Amino acid sequence: MKLKKLKQSILRFLGNHFLYYIINILCKSLNIVSTIPPKTKDLISNNSSCVYAFWHGTMLAPWYVNKNKNITALVSLSKDGEILTRILNKWGYILERGSSNMNGKEALELLVQKAKNHSSIALTPDGPKGPEKEFKAGAVIIAKKAHLPLILVGVKNKNKYTLKSWDKFEIPKFFSTVLLSYSEPIYIDSNISYEETSQLIVNCGIKLNNLQLAEK
Repeated sequence: MKLKKLKQSILRFLGNHFLYYIINILCKSLNIVSTIPPKTKDLISNNSSCVYAFWHGTMLAPWYVNKNKNITALVSLSKDGEILTRILNKWGYILERGSSNMNGKEALELLVQKAKNHSSIALTPDGPKGPEKEFKAGAVIIAKKAHLPLILVGVKNKNKYTLKSWDKFEIPKFFSTVLLSYSEPIYIDSNISYEETSQLIVNCGIKLNNLQLAEK
């Protein structure tokens, strides 16, 4: 047990001090190909505020391509979240810390306020602990309350390493191709019922999984 904790401490030390540079070099080597519907492309081109959602296990490329764009990100309060915070800080994200288990409600309200003040929001709807690819309510609730379009981003890493983590985290190989598939903007009526909202959350999960499988 002590040896395991020592290994974890060493890995976190390396992550805190060197991982950003490795990840940045990796991402610069990737051939990232994006398929973006015209309406979504217009929103992005006009720097319009949106809510972006992509799965936790394939979050690397979406975080990278959306850097330095006035986007607020929700990152968990875990030690792994601390490593992600260091990377996203350097990529120009505005960060809020929290999760569904630790002051998640307060973090969600902060994101809604950020969104109302003209910041886009990005989050992983199955994070921070899963279940894998289960779309939680946060992205839909933020889009609904802030009156912003929700954009889903599917990710297909053509050549990758897959970790033995809860989310089967994927690390694309150097110089490999990554396919990003953006959804049409999803506009959510703030007056829809609880039942309709719940069904929309389910539908978004299905849609994101379909985008994840999309080929160019």
